[in-house]
Amino acid sequence: MKLHTKILLGLLLGAALGTSANVFAHNPPWVQWFATNVASPVGQIFLRLLLMTVIPLVFCSIVLGVAGLGDIRKVGRVGIRSISYFLISTAISATIGIVLVNAARPGEGLPPALRDQLMAAYQSQVQGLQAGGPSKFGVDMLVNFFPRNPIQAAASMDMIGLIVFSLIFGAALTLIPEEKAKPVIRVLDAVGEAIVKIIGMAMRLAPYGVFGLIFYVTSRLGLDIVRKLGAYVVVVILGLLLHGLGSLSVLVRVAGGLRPTVFFSRIRDSIVTAFSTSSSNATLPTNIAVAEQELKIPPEIAGFVLPLGSTMCMNGTALFEGVTVLFLAQLFGISLDLPTQMVVIVMSVITAVGAAGVPGGSLPLLMVVLGSVGVPPEGIGVVLGVDRILDMCRTTVNVVGDLTAAVYVARTETEWDPRSVSSDVKVAA
Repeated sequence: MKLHTKILLGLLLGAALGTSANVFAHNPPWVQWFATNVASPVGQIFLRLLLMTVIPLVFCSIVLGVAGLGDIRKVGRVGIRSISYFLISTAISATIGIVLVNAARPGEGLPPALRDQLMAAYQSQVQGLQAGGPSKFGVDMLVNFFPRNPIQAAASMDMIGLIVFSLIFGAALTLIPEEKAKPVIRVLDAVGEAIVKIIGMAMRLAPYGVFGLIFYVTSRLGLDIVRKLGAYVVVVILGLLLHGLGSLSVLVRVAGGLRPTVFFSRIRDSIVTAFSTSSSNATLPTNIAVAEQELKIPPEIAGFVLPLGSTMCMNGTALFEGVTVLFLAQLFGISLDLPTQMVVIVMSVITAVGAAGVPGGSLPLLMVVLGSVGVPPEGIGVVLGVDRILDMCRTTVNVVGDLTAAVYVARTETEWDPRSVSSDVKVAA
């Protein structure tokens, strides 16, 4: 049985048993004991395995990503255009998610008593993060983006400070002699791979962790939390559809000069592969083949833009992170003002760039965004059980965004003609 199937079963079983205990048995003492002494510890151990990877993963991912841009200087405008597109389209995606979740407010409406129970379940995390949450927007907030001590920033989970230091450190590596930078890059690359392996090991515990987390919450809150979770899923998928079929269609037409119907008909192989694997990295070979053979994009453009995009162009991931942060804030009763929501957009874009292109790769970095705005990272346990279907959907949008970028760069930097892409030729298998 595949891991995502086991996770889904853990979610369904935990929700069914927890809700039944709450609704029909009225949460008897033995259920409370099981939830507190068995279900919750199992779930917390799983979450801590993920949390322990956050600091090294963020540092390694961002430093390696920025250091890898040293080659961009050799290709001039192509690199600048690609990265500019990645950042702008990802910011548009995150903004769409923020607007939708503010309009729908799927996390609001829990009865006060149930919200108090949810807050109590994460009391220490909520208090600690609210105390260390973001300051009011202004000069002091901008100054605090730059940590006095990066080690202290990491130890205190000052993720914005850590990210800024990582960006500066990565940029510095591109400015020193290559023979001196390479050993550092090799070490960080090995550390990054080891962290990904730890995440993989942690995910093997996911079915049990998800069961414990969902049982613990639903046994206390009953059907109310299940309804909120359903509304959250609808908002995320609606946002992904709006960006994937709306924003990206406009970009394909305006920036790429290609009719959206033709574009989507020619990239079906990439869409199917992305949806089924939930991995931008696994979809990359298909993406390159589709770009070169079906969209007629020059190999030098496809070979440069798409590998870079599989790491940096995470439209769907940024939208998912933005919606999830505000949903959990609403669920916990934490108010995020407009400047803080702007920070969420920026953090979603930055951390999406650092997300591993593997199934579930964005979850540890989502915790970064949560913690940076005063929402308990452990709250991710509430949404973890439905992440698989959302991961499939957001990866698909990520991949479509990569191909849109390739179309845009090909049109602006080469003699590629959108009219060369014919809609009457079947996509290669």
